[in-house]
Amino acid sequence: MSRTDRRPESAGRVTTVEVFFDVVFVFTVTQLTGVLEGDTSWAGIGRIAIILGVLWYPYTGYAWLTNQVPPRHPAQKITLFAGMAGFLLTSVAIPAAFTDTAVLFALGFLVVVGIHLIMFSRSAARAAAIRLAPYNLAAALLIGLAALVTGPATYVLWLAAALVQAALPYLAPGFSWIGVAGSYEVAAEHLVERHGLLVIVALGESVVAIGAGVDIRHITAATGTAVVMGLALPAALWWTYFMDTGAAASTLVAADPRTRTRLSARTYVLPHYLLLLGIIATATGIHAAVAHPEHPSDTAAALALAGGVALFLAGTSGAALGLRLGLLPSRVVGALAVLATIALGISTAACVQLAAIIVVLIGMLLIGPRHPSGRGSVRRQ
Repeated sequence: MSRTDRRPESAGRVTTVEVFFDVVFVFTVTQLTGVLEGDTSWAGIGRIAIILGVLWYPYTGYAWLTNQVPPRHPAQKITLFAGMAGFLLTSVAIPAAFTDTAVLFALGFLVVVGIHLIMFSRSAARAAAIRLAPYNLAAALLIGLAALVTGPATYVLWLAAALVQAALPYLAPGFSWIGVAGSYEVAAEHLVERHGLLVIVALGESVVAIGAGVDIRHITAATGTAVVMGLALPAALWWTYFMDTGAAASTLVAADPRTRTRLSARTYVLPHYLLLLGIIATATGIHAAVAHPEHPSDTAAALALAGGVALFLAGTSGAALGLRLGLLPSRVVGALAVLATIALGISTAACVQLAAIIVVLIGMLLIGPRHPSGRGSVRRQ
């Protein structure tokens, strides 16, 4: 890259290479869904949460990177493809990331972290990149060490890697990128659009996986109905998410640069982690319902379906709180009503629970209020 890469450049609309990046990253969601389907125990859920936590923070780093350095030049695009290759390696390794493919995951993760730091260090936010480097490299080291040990130590090192990236910078702001956040200028509409596209791709991939998993040799009327509902539920989640994006964009645009950076961090890190975890759990529950629509759900499948939707609603609510837009009571009531369907799925049939959740979401969307535009509502912090 040339020295001109250090000059800030308006991000504008999301580029096609960024969309391609998201498609590659969403393979992570597909892999985690498959792993969760095979093990819906609390231990299995914990492993999924840790893997997503380790990978989600680097993804947000790339989203913020392209917000600062739009990949419009060939060298930038080629370097970004190298980062995609790292994410693809980690995704391929996910099913046995704690055991047989731990080394592959660690190598892919090192590529992800290294490419990100190289590109960021050549941007106008170089000061933030220098403060970010120790935390991300420490996480890569911990994942590498985890590949060399077995037993509980593996999980301790993975959890430490996730916390080093996501929590430690906030505990030591004077020695992390938090202390120089003012050097980073967020292009508000680009960041909102980028995460919105990620949600679309993740929900779309979930629908594709549901369709691909249908046993065409034993299709019944109930199966067909469940498949249609398997589209309706992600569509309702999509509708819920995009009801808030206008308010998010206007709020961030109205904020001063330093406040905008803080609000963006509160909105697009932890809340969207919960949201993606919700998509993974929801897809797992839908797969189980489509496979046996006329039979009662087992507890794990019913919990995955309802709990995933509730997590998604919690993520959207957390994003709204991060933007200081307030909490919509309809989202809280909707999440509680969705969780109440667990008993329905266990006692009646999986398709009944699926239908009930869709009715709850549609009612929440039609009856509940929207967030205000948010313009002018953010004061300097």
